[in-house]
Amino acid sequence: MTTIHGVMAEFGSDERLVAALKAARAAGWRRMDAFAPFPVAEAAELLGARGNRVAWIAITAGLLGAGIAYGTQWWLSVHDYPINVGGRPLHAWPAFLPATTIVAILWAAAASLIGMLVLNRLPRLSHPVFAAPGFARASEDRFFLLIQADDPRFGAAAATRFLESLQPLRVVEVPEQVPTPGPPT
Repeated sequence: MTTIHGVMAEFGSDERLVAALKAARAAGWRRMDAFAPFPVAEAAELLGARGNRVAWIAITAGLLGAGIAYGTQWWLSVHDYPINVGGRPLHAWPAFLPATTIVAILWAAAASLIGMLVLNRLPRLSHPVFAAPGFARASEDRFFLLIQADDPRFGAAAATRFLESLQPLRVVEVPEQVPTPGPPT
């Protein structure tokens, strides 16, 4: 017996996808995902996506990197190797700012990339929806709504009937794992 990951419907426009998401939310479905060739802000809002976590990661990492860079320069110039160059004070903060800024930007950029990859669970080389018929068009011109099997209301037949009532182009069951072909005989 094959377990399924969910039931997926294919739509021809982003308006139809948003209407389907609204209908699904109104019908009580909660564990859903949507796939589109371009960002659909209303769909993301209906799915409860939040976008500010990467910004907080970047700000935190940038401030931490700036603090470490400035602190290191201060420690080296004032305590570890104090040299009076041209009569300037040992704690010459204007001289520390260029390197501090560069390190802050570098840490923020690196943390943003790593944070985005971790939060989006990427790279994901295999996902059950990749094997769904026609799913390759999700990056071209089709919009997909997946009702996941871990939804408390989920039943494959009920989800299929519900999605078919929305008049999609196609409704398919998505198996949990794609069977791998055996050795040739």
